[in-house]
Amino acid sequence: MMFLRLSRRITAAVAAATLLTGCSSGGADTAASPSAVSGTAPATTSHAASDTVRYAAPGSPSNATGDPHGLLPGESDLVRMALTYDVLTLPGPDGRTLPRLATAWEPDKSLTRWKITIRGDATFSDGRAVKAADALFSLRRMGEKAAENFGRMEMFDLDASKVLGDTVFELVTKKPYAEVGKALEGATFVVPEGSTDFTRPVPGSGPFRPAGGDAQAATFERNDDWWGPKPPSRRIEVRAVPDPQARGEALLSGQVDLAAAVPAALVKQHTENPSVKLVRRPGATLYPLVMRTDSKPFDDRRVREAVRLTLDREQLLQVAFLGFGEVGNDLLTPKDPTSPAGLPQRTRDVERARKLMAEAGYADGVDLTLHSTTAYPGMDSAATLIAQQLAEIGIRAKVKLAPADTYFSTVWGKEPFYLGYLGGIPFLDVVRVALKPGSATNETAWEDKTWHAGLEAALAEADEAERRTRLGELQARLRDEGGYAVWALSDRLDLAKPGLTGVPEGIGFSAGFIDQVALGG
Repeated sequence: MMFLRLSRRITAAVAAATLLTGCSSGGADTAASPSAVSGTAPATTSHAASDTVRYAAPGSPSNATGDPHGLLPGESDLVRMALTYDVLTLPGPDGRTLPRLATAWEPDKSLTRWKITIRGDATFSDGRAVKAADALFSLRRMGEKAAENFGRMEMFDLDASKVLGDTVFELVTKKPYAEVGKALEGATFVVPEGSTDFTRPVPGSGPFRPAGGDAQAATFERNDDWWGPKPPSRRIEVRAVPDPQARGEALLSGQVDLAAAVPAALVKQHTENPSVKLVRRPGATLYPLVMRTDSKPFDDRRVREAVRLTLDREQLLQVAFLGFGEVGNDLLTPKDPTSPAGLPQRTRDVERARKLMAEAGYADGVDLTLHSTTAYPGMDSAATLIAQQLAEIGIRAKVKLAPADTYFSTVWGKEPFYLGYLGGIPFLDVVRVALKPGSATNETAWEDKTWHAGLEAALAEADEAERRTRLGELQARLRDEGGYAVWALSDRLDLAKPGLTGVPEGIGFSAGFIDQVALGG
């Protein structure tokens, strides 16, 4: 669903956080890298080279937010928050957690009490020093808005947590939890203690300061008092553009300098265009086929296996994503560093799939509705092709398209058979949002008690290598027994002006940090 609606509802929250902790000394000793990720900005005004960058970001002014702690409906919302406010940690390469406002996160032996140290040189735009009390207040506010942000702080006992000094606070977890550094990666924007009114931006300690405009087109001026590396651009302008084609056309017409997440068809048209630079992020997007394990016929594991065996993954990759990506192997978060390596690639076996359908009592086939939408490029054509492929094993699926603006409120998490969306969401975020027992957003009704017990045990494991192994084993089991079929991964495709530098390489949450983007002269 992430960006921030499972990227838009999961990841945006965003949607979209990321992975392994640099818990104790690992997290504390890493040099701060606030520019580990970046993007760009848009506007309607003229600009000088190396002075202003204009960014067309996915997002809609109609559902935009000024509150950094709830749901961030679009990437444009995330970008505006990331320019204005600091987060505690950031996802880094190879799953490492990078320090940002927090410089260290050190657990006790029980992995339930963590000492979080923040920078001593950060200040809000009104001149006040950023203190530990501000950070804990912000986390508590995120906890209060759990219904909006899918319980991002649910692993913490925020009432038991406390401030220990100006730059140190104790963060208490409800159970042993070794991934606190990672948990703090996700939209943990720090605001001054006591902030309640977000109808206008409150003072932030981020690399830029709001300088006018609104959610549709906002302007930001460089904060020269920021503690981090000086942003190369004096001004960034962020425009929310919901339509991918329109974002690409804005770049081609010279209205913006970077257009995020544009259609593959548009990219193919301009492959040889010297005035356009392609920024390609591998494996950023999935449209997983969702099968509810508590609804017939998918309550039978053999039917779910038959579906996975019937999909022609290469054909789907070419049709839905025009080849910009790679075939999937039914792993929900294959780019997560805890994703298991070395699993044999699942290939098409229609004969085996037919046998499984017969064993499950569906030798004569079954009539179903496959839900999809035009919310994302290729999602509707993927559904049509999947229906054609499944017909070969007797699954007669009628494709029903829902409007883009209601799909994730009327279909996602409710219908038994549909195409979902994941955009750069790390494994533990997917678990929290889409695999939690009893949750209304547990879209496949994955309630396996032994699997969830194994997850708790993995998160209580202090040894990072062992923890990664256990998390990988859980993902492999979910791949084979769960209710998802991940048939391909699409690359994220951005178009930029030649000479644009500092564009973020990360996916998901990482894509929103654009403070180091600059235009050449």
